Amino acid sequence: MKEYKMKYGKEKVNLCLNEENLMGVIESNKIDNKKSEEEVILNALENPIDSPKLCDIVNEGEKICIVISDITRAWQKMGAYLHYIVDELNKGGVSDEDIVFLSATGSHRKQSKEEHDILLGEKLADRFEVIDHDCLDKENLVYLGKTSFGTPVEINRIAMGCDHIILTGAIVFHLLAGWGGGKKSILPGISSYDSIMKNHSMSLNPEMGSGSNPEARSGKVKNNPIHEDMLEAAEFVKPSFLFNVIMDSKGNITRAVAGNYIKAHEEGCRIVDEIDGVSINEKADMVIATAGGYPKDINFYQTIKTVINAKEAVKKDGVMIILSECSDGFGNDPIREIIQNYSSLEDRERALRENYSIAKYIGYYVTEVAENHLFILVSKLAPKAVSMANINVVKTADEALKMAYKVKGKNLKTYLMPQGANTFPKLRE
Repeated sequence: MKEYKMKYGKEKVNLCLNEENLMGVIESNKIDNKKSEEEVILNALENPIDSPKLCDIVNEGEKICIVISDITRAWQKMGAYLHYIVDELNKGGVSDEDIVFLSATGSHRKQSKEEHDILLGEKLADRFEVIDHDCLDKENLVYLGKTSFGTPVEINRIAMGCDHIILTGAIVFHLLAGWGGGKKSILPGISSYDSIMKNHSMSLNPEMGSGSNPEARSGKVKNNPIHEDMLEAAEFVKPSFLFNVIMDSKGNITRAVAGNYIKAHEEGCRIVDEIDGVSINEKADMVIATAGGYPKDINFYQTIKTVINAKEAVKKDGVMIILSECSDGFGNDPIREIIQNYSSLEDRERALRENYSIAKYIGYYVTEVAENHLFILVSKLAPKAVSMANINVVKTADEALKMAYKVKGKNLKTYLMPQGANTFPKLRE
């Protein structure tokens, strides 16, 4: 037996496993990064992809809208790079008075002044204000048309009143759109609630009872209707420039891409896949995964990222042990409601179709995964909180292993995922 340590909340837990059964530890691929964050940022701005430099795109007197992520994406360290983007605009003749920061809240809540200051960073907080997009404010939306998928493209009026729209953010694997960053700053970022829900509803197959759409998933863009729909919506807007960062497992900006909002994003996705896309030869009988501790496992809502990635490494009917403290509980009422208010997957799907939201979908998706696996959650959640979803809650990793061995036997070929929220296992063909 060998002891392994994995992060859980603000601590580490020990796991004792038979080395003969360990198929591997799925971690991000090592990358050579000798540049500072400042060097990474400036290098991207100096070498835009399929685009002139930002300072050469803009002109004096033009109005500029910089779309930034909201506080739920504070890990992107926007304060580290936004002032360099402003410097580029100033260099191109644009004055501070002609620059507006619009937070791509999507369907999220409004933010406080303190949160806005965090987003802008110390160098910009006293120079600019942030406007929160409101997806329900019909008066502040402009209708541009419909995508080929039938999604109404309704975009923030302030953004559409500017001469240039600049997209910022970070690129990671995304459970529905394939990849975060890029066009997601437009839809869902600064789109109407109706636009967002119509787009995200394609996460389900068309027919009732057919469940989640396998084409809408992490790392997939070809034939992914959510990705393609978002791209069509962004084409109505025609952003002038993109700047997206890529983070390492320690939360540092390790790479960045800038330029054409499609081509630069594609290159960023390739880099993320190179770092966090981990090839495996076969799926395991059991996977033990952690998000990487606090704050990534602060609530059940955040746990979905680990669940989605871990599922790719384990066989159907295999064991998933997820270490997620969930010190703040569910973190989202719609998730709790769709798990606790229905006794079957079919009833949950019906309720989701009647009144779709991304939070409800996450709750539904987790129960769908639990239908096909022995799902054991090491957490502070009360066992009854998710028992309706066939999720078994235990307090310790030892209890989780005992349960797994009791149900499935001790000879379980196993993967460990110490960075489960980031690393995406890819089965070699």
